[in-house]
Amino acid sequence: MPIAHADLVARSPSPEAPLRLPFPPVNRSHIINCSYHSWYPKYRSLTPKARLIPLTHEFLSYLRADGIRLPPEDAPQNNTVSDSSGPDSDDEEPPDPSLAWRNIHAKIKSTIAELDGSVMPKLNWSAPKDATWIAATNSMECRTPNDIYLLLKSSDFITHDLEQVFHDCEDDDSSDASETSSQTTNSEEDPLEEHNNELSKIPYHLILRKTVPNWNPALEFRCFVRSRHLLCICQRDLNHYSFLLPLLPKLRSSIQDFFNKNLKESFPDENFVFDVYVPGPYERVWLVDINPWAPRTDPLLFSWLEILNMRGCEQGSSGVDEGVIRLSLNGNGILSNDRDGPNPQIHEEEPPSSSSSSEEEMDISQEDLSTPFEFRLVNRDDPEAYSFNTPQYSAHKLPRDVVDASADGEAGLREFMGTWREIIARQEREEREDDEG
Repeated sequence: MPIAHADLVARSPSPEAPLRLPFPPVNRSHIINCSYHSWYPKYRSLTPKARLIPLTHEFLSYLRADGIRLPPEDAPQNNTVSDSSGPDSDDEEPPDPSLAWRNIHAKIKSTIAELDGSVMPKLNWSAPKDATWIAATNSMECRTPNDIYLLLKSSDFITHDLEQVFHDCEDDDSSDASETSSQTTNSEEDPLEEHNNELSKIPYHLILRKTVPNWNPALEFRCFVRSRHLLCICQRDLNHYSFLLPLLPKLRSSIQDFFNKNLKESFPDENFVFDVYVPGPYERVWLVDINPWAPRTDPLLFSWLEILNMRGCEQGSSGVDEGVIRLSLNGNGILSNDRDGPNPQIHEEEPPSSSSSSEEEMDISQEDLSTPFEFRLVNRDDPEAYSFNTPQYSAHKLPRDVVDASADGEAGLREFMGTWREIIARQEREEREDDEG
């Protein structure tokens, strides 16, 4: 895995990795707390300019419907139907899908104009980043309502928000007692109907964020919080940027101060993941998003198993596991043992040459090493920096059945393949019977 600096670490033998990630239960309330509409009123002054539009049942039905039908660009504001009695009257255009949610359409159009004609859309939790391939600009930038509808209708991330937002979640303890009585009276309720009832209670919003012209993805970072302590940070953009390494102390300090001042005690949950943007001169930190502490959130340069096994401040550790000896090179060519303090030092007779850029990247200060959390960047030689042939978000494009089967290991995949072969064989038999009949 890529690391932010050159630590020479001698670790004690680690126990075998668990078969399942040791995640705490994910409650529905935690998912709702991470919804943009839930936290935005509290942190509005910390976020880039945005507008929230509450969505109606009719608009949500449009997003969930199969196929992509877009309203005409200059749709009339009234619902009158033009009289077409000419010879080509059989070639009628498809009906305007926005007739059922005309107020939403008008609100989106006026909001785009209010935000200087260019916005970036998202729903409560996800942005349609996986659908930029269908946009004319090949980006998230939208200038018309139809640009927004096209991205939302083409995105699997948006479909997850609409259909599977509570997948693998548990009921909240506070609601168990009140739901027990209703479950006993409605014990025969259709699971699909129960699922739809849960989704209907979610206050879905369309978030339109003003496009920032000079937004630099290199300065976006994902921060992981456990027990209200900042555990680790990494890049969001998986490319190598050489200018980031000298900025580590400044970025580290700015993000830590931002978290301590604004999020540490005010966010409802103890565990969560938040994204920030730190533009130059790297003193102002913008809150971009808050994500659930759950497997659905991409750990990027880390793995969730690595994060869950990290020792943090809440465990009485400065971020270094017991049995770990960390040796680091400073600018004077001195090897220092972090566990034993500053006393044991070994001075080299000749200082190392500073002509090589690779040696400059290995030059780190004691201030960097004293931080209680790891700040991980993509290094020049990391595979992530050269994955040009890998489609972005390709890891999210597996069918749900395959993902569930892989969670059970080799046995689950074998069972899935057997079931799949049976389905194919049955279809072939039915086709042969139809041909013979």
